Amino acid sequence: RMNLKAMKVKYKGAKQGHSLLKKKSDALTAKFRGMLREIVETKREVGEELRQASFALAKAGWAAGDFKQQVLEQVKRPSVSLKVTGENVAGVRLPVFQMHHDPSADAGAGNIGVGAGGQVILAAKEKYQKALAALVRLASLQTAFFTLDEEIKMTNRRVNALDNVVLPRIDGGINYITKELDEMEREEFFRLKKIQEKKKDKAAAAEAAAAAGAEAGAAFEQAGDDDLIF
Repeated sequence: RMNLKAMKVKYKGAKQGHSLLKKKSDALTAKFRGMLREIVETKREVGEELRQASFALAKAGWAAGDFKQQVLEQVKRPSVSLKVTGENVAGVRLPVFQMHHDPSADAGAGNIGVGAGGQVILAAKEKYQKALAALVRLASLQTAFFTLDEEIKMTNRRVNALDNVVLPRIDGGINYITKELDEMEREEFFRLKKIQEKKKDKAAAAEAAAAAGAEAGAAFEQAGDDDLIF
């Protein structure tokens, strides 16, 4: 009975774990589908931003000539940095990339193309900054997407293991112990019944013997002994 109680507690815990993992899988799957739609939209946005940036760079080259060397000379430190943070989704930490732009690092870039094409160069720079931001967002989504995909697969494997292996095994153990206990109870009931029948038979035999003895005594008293005459 202690084993049966322990198995029932184990079954209840496994059932609760199965329910929690199923809810986690559903939450991750919903996030996964939403992220997939967002990735498709961001890819389209990246393509459009890069197309506009390339066109703006071609216009800047036509207006100001080859200004690559001037850009390299003006660059002292990077103006864009990347920071990795995290987002918690159903207990899963997903990486998130955040782009930070430091305008002070671009102070010297304003002198490029002063003679000709300065505004066009600045417009090309802004287009490429937008394209870079879209690329960072796409990289963040795809990295989180792959992380989420692996976590969903692992969670589903655990759910399937509980559903198809652990829970049926515990349930089979509970059924086996229950059948054994029922069999033991039937055997105990049959044994007690036999004992009671034997006691009843013994009591009936004792009553019958007592009744027979009483009848014999009564018959002897009634018959008595004949008087002796001397």
